[in-house]
Amino acid sequence: MIKFRFQDLRIWQSAIEIANDLFDIADDLEKRKLYRWAEQLRASGLSMSNNIAEGSGSSHKKEFSNFLNIARRSTFENANALILFEMRNLINLEQRDDFLTRLDILCRQITNFKKSLK
Repeated sequence: MIKFRFQDLRIWQSAIEIANDLFDIADDLEKRKLYRWAEQLRASGLSMSNNIAEGSGSSHKKEFSNFLNIARRSTFENANALILFEMRNLINLEQRDDFLTRLDILCRQITNFKKSLK
């Protein structure tokens, strides 16, 4: 099987796992007819792994670093959305805290990986 470089990156693996779990919340949002929120959550969730993957195809470290920065910013976007979803009783406190912990870890991993590119 063909394998892309990004598939071996732990940050990509974490990002795609979180995105997959965010899609479950998005599915639930759609059942509640909150289509725009579901769409936004899917987009921001996928942005993390997409930017890591796209950046890994860069020829230059600086360009890869820029994509990592976008992926990192997407972790903050997802955290913000999850905080609001918990406030609106769309997810419970335990779900929010679990995701926020995972997003924080991913954010730190991206930051450390970015530093290793220099």
